Amino acid sequence: MQVSVESGEGLEKRMLVDLPAGRVSEVVEQKLRELARHVRLDGFRPGKVPMRTLRQRFGEQVRQEAYGTLIQETLYEAASQQKLMPAGEPRVELRDATEEGGLGYTATFEVMPEIAIGDLSGQSVARVVAEVTESDIGDMIEKLRKQRTVWNDVDRGAQDGDTVHIDFKGTIDGETFDGGSADNVPLVLGSGSMIDGFESGLLGAKAGDERILDVTFPDDYRATHLAGKPASFAVKVHRVSEPQLPEVDEDFVKAFGVEAGTVEALRDDIAKNMRHELKQRLDAVSKERAMDALIAANPMDVPKAMVSQEAERMKQQTLQEMQQRGQHSSMDLPASVFEGQARRRVHLGLLVGEIIQQQGLSAAEDAVRATIAEFAESYEDPQEVIDYYLQDANARKSIENLVLENAVVDWIMGQVQVGEENKSFSEVMDKG
Repeated sequence: MQVSVESGEGLEKRMLVDLPAGRVSEVVEQKLRELARHVRLDGFRPGKVPMRTLRQRFGEQVRQEAYGTLIQETLYEAASQQKLMPAGEPRVELRDATEEGGLGYTATFEVMPEIAIGDLSGQSVARVVAEVTESDIGDMIEKLRKQRTVWNDVDRGAQDGDTVHIDFKGTIDGETFDGGSADNVPLVLGSGSMIDGFESGLLGAKAGDERILDVTFPDDYRATHLAGKPASFAVKVHRVSEPQLPEVDEDFVKAFGVEAGTVEALRDDIAKNMRHELKQRLDAVSKERAMDALIAANPMDVPKAMVSQEAERMKQQTLQEMQQRGQHSSMDLPASVFEGQARRRVHLGLLVGEIIQQQGLSAAEDAVRATIAEFAESYEDPQEVIDYYLQDANARKSIENLVLENAVVDWIMGQVQVGEENKSFSEVMDKG
């Protein structure tokens, strides 16, 4: 077997393989003998068809089958001989052999990149520092109150923050348009859910009022056929309701499962949950910034085949999640939408794998159990969650992978220059 390699663009290699005629003939003869044992031809008993006849009738077909067998047998042998590690399935094309009767083919594929973790000492990572304050806890209680808002009908003009129940019909140049009409729609004034001028045009309106609102769709409106066009909406107001927030009393507290029923107990429970969520978010931000530093210090080409596979996997996962949420869409979601994220994931996967191997990192049992316990804290029955992760092999594996990732992050943070960036709770949770 003769093998030569040509370099293409990036990680692409073209491997030219030539097999001698003797090796091809050997496989062809073997396949003809196998064929002779069961082939049926008129005038011959099974297993008694002469080889000469078989060659005449099936020679070309058998030779093509032999080519397929030989390519399967030799492709990865040839790649190993050249110390190449294909990334993805090679593309194989037949070509003229160097020896008459032999087999020549070209296999085109990308190879796995050589990975050498670069010096990280020049990289800086700002670790975000934040805490849950009494003010943050108060803000959270206000959010919980708003979630339990009661709406009471009022006989007065609508104000910002009120809900108006309306019918509306929109026209452009006197003609109705798709999506421009609806009946009995609740609209919170000041929410910004309608285009400019619509909500403000209903301020002061009472139940039974009818108004004509002249507005203009913004130039960047998502429905491009409406963008920038003036429209007129005929609106009828059925009801005006004002919000009433619940009192923070014993009933309110117990509604959140705090049996003590006191505001202090509620604040303690909320603070515990907020600190847990904040820690998870801070850890995620640190991990993302550490990985950014790792990529910055280790730029490299990644196999397009692996990126395509990861993008397709992300696409299928997204479609599955949409179905689970009841979002059934006929839209053909292209895998290319995920290409940027997929490239980052592949890049990081290669680097992280190299660090784990190079540094001899492993998922220590105590770290696995501690991570499971921390994860279980937010559930009503933590022990049930702990037992699930300890007993289910796939679930436990996901935790072990997380522990390994965290070990890699710790190693990275030990190599880079680490600073601090102070942020508020809301800044971290809203934007990170």
